[in-house]
Amino acid sequence: MSFTRSRRARALAAGALSAAMLSTGTAGAVAATGTPTPKPSMTGTGMPSMKPSRAAAAMGSITVSANRKTVKVGDTVVFTGRVKGIKAGSTLMLQHMHNGKWTTLRTTAAVTKNGTYTIKRTFTNKGTEQVRVAAKSGTFHSSPVTVQVS
Repeated sequence: MSFTRSRRARALAAGALSAAMLSTGTAGAVAATGTPTPKPSMTGTGMPSMKPSRAAAAMGSITVSANRKTVKVGDTVVFTGRVKGIKAGSTLMLQHMHNGKWTTLRTTAAVTKNGTYTIKRTFTNKGTEQVRVAAKSGTFHSSPVTVQVS
């Protein structure tokens, strides 16, 4: 009788441990990917169906290119690009990497009705400038572009 009881206790402990590990692994996966996990819900037939727990985020993008990659102090660089998923008239900002952080410069542009933009910037300090274009909302940003100022 004690043999059966200890077997049941071990099975119960193993089941509890498995459930704890499974729930921890799922929470870690969601935290790592930021992707919602589907939650089962009851349909009219009584059968569970898998539905996402929240709506997918809107997709958008910003591209950027510089007309010159090497300039002298006081020269102007023209940054142009296209946007997707951002409304016409929205404000775009030029940012540069400063002390390991993206800092917004006082250079902005508005998205045109055909989804393009142009930003002009005059660089006043020598060095390597790593810049990108970001939506004022903070939702999207371009890949960085490097400009060498001498």
